[in-house]
Amino acid sequence: MNIKDAKKELLHTIQVYTRKDAHGRYLMPAMRQRPLLLIGPPGIGKTAIMEQVAKECRIGLVSYTITHHTRQSAVGLPVIVKKNFQGKEYSITEYTMSEIIASVYEKIEETSCKEGILFIDEINCVSETLVPTMLQFLQNKTFGTHPVPEGWIIAAAGNPVEYNRSAREFDIVTLDRVKRMDIEPDLDIWKEYAYARGLHTSVISYLNLKKEHFYHIENTADGVSFVTARGWEDLSSILFGYEELGFTPDEKLIRQYIQDNDIARDFAAYYQLYAKYRRDYPIAGLLEGNLSEKNFHAVCAMASSAPSDERLSVCSLLLDGWNRYFLLFEKEDHFVIRLQETLSQAKAALLAGSSLTDFAEQYRNALKIRQQNQLLDGRETDESEKTARILENCLIETRKKRLNTPEEIIDVLRAALSRSATSRKDLAQKTQLALKQGFAFAKTAFHDGPELLFLISDLSHNSHAMSFIRTFGCEEYFVFSKKLEFRKERAQLLQEIDAATFNFRG
Repeated sequence: MNIKDAKKELLHTIQVYTRKDAHGRYLMPAMRQRPLLLIGPPGIGKTAIMEQVAKECRIGLVSYTITHHTRQSAVGLPVIVKKNFQGKEYSITEYTMSEIIASVYEKIEETSCKEGILFIDEINCVSETLVPTMLQFLQNKTFGTHPVPEGWIIAAAGNPVEYNRSAREFDIVTLDRVKRMDIEPDLDIWKEYAYARGLHTSVISYLNLKKEHFYHIENTADGVSFVTARGWEDLSSILFGYEELGFTPDEKLIRQYIQDNDIARDFAAYYQLYAKYRRDYPIAGLLEGNLSEKNFHAVCAMASSAPSDERLSVCSLLLDGWNRYFLLFEKEDHFVIRLQETLSQAKAALLAGSSLTDFAEQYRNALKIRQQNQLLDGRETDESEKTARILENCLIETRKKRLNTPEEIIDVLRAALSRSATSRKDLAQKTQLALKQGFAFAKTAFHDGPELLFLISDLSHNSHAMSFIRTFGCEEYFVFSKKLEFRKERAQLLQEIDAATFNFRG
């Protein structure tokens, strides 16, 4: 399965494992809750989806790379205790709590999340001394003598033996006690993630042209040569940083992330072309509708006469330009929804006799606690800080105008929400214009060429794009989609006719 299907399966499994009856007891016995085992090549995103799943399920996450642990830290240290058996005292060995189990309890204390995921990475790469401990952990859900707390689900990840010399195969006894998922690289699924994260266009554009270079691991005479999804994502981040500071990315930089000499050299050459295309084609101005008619047709003519690889690169620039609008709109849309919820709570508090001062202070204190306990991601932090500032600005306004009644203060809150809603509306209109301008360019430059199929296909795999188009529509998208669907159906029908004719003649 691909990483997206694996994430979906993880979500479903956690929902099943954490179901409770009317008395708050888990419906599935702990002994039937098989640990989740993800097996897949390195750098494919196994750890990332664990973080995403924990966040979406609003549960805790404790993550360990087991190769960094000794038997003592995993199992606990031995201590001598006195015990009485049948009237006689004996000295026996017990163990302190495992560092890993202790971390779970610490996470529960920090976050108040009584449910969570205990994730053990590289589980099939442990040392020989830890193998029995890991088998006991997977089979009995204990480290040493200490069980994993109720409500915490065990998940583990490992690499196939062909990717990691230190990896070992699990025996049948162990495999019969885990819920195993084998994950394979999938460029189309990774591109959905790449668009959502706003990865560098040059990386996505290059992989559109060289799909076989997305994921590659090979043992050579000079050592292991490899390229992973993690490598492309990290390269994307450093490219943004270099460009922002005015540095020029070169092959030496790229080799630090793409550890295959041929692919690194090929991407370095492509990046230079990409930089040229970005200068030659004023995509930002085109999408904003700022090009004169003369310049618009000049850009269309340049793209129309370009070789196929340049045309696809231009399409990638166009998709990236659109994606920036989609991400900005989604961010603003999500913020307005959260702001409306918070201001509705403020309204209810005011009508119940509380003051805006008290509500704003409580909101700021709650935000501080959530930040200290690391319960917010980057977007949630930005939204919450922005909301807090709006509340404080509303408070300042009410004081300046000497507003005292709940109705007067609610009008101030309503005006603040209206300003944010207007900002969202303006951004939606700009995004609609960008789609219209982009499709006008594509139609003029590429006519009914394969580039349109590429554009429609990538838009269709971009969840942010489809969310916007479903909400606000895009006539050009639907027109081109129908045309391309008709062409595919026609081509398939002709193939079937040719095959039937051949069989008849035969």
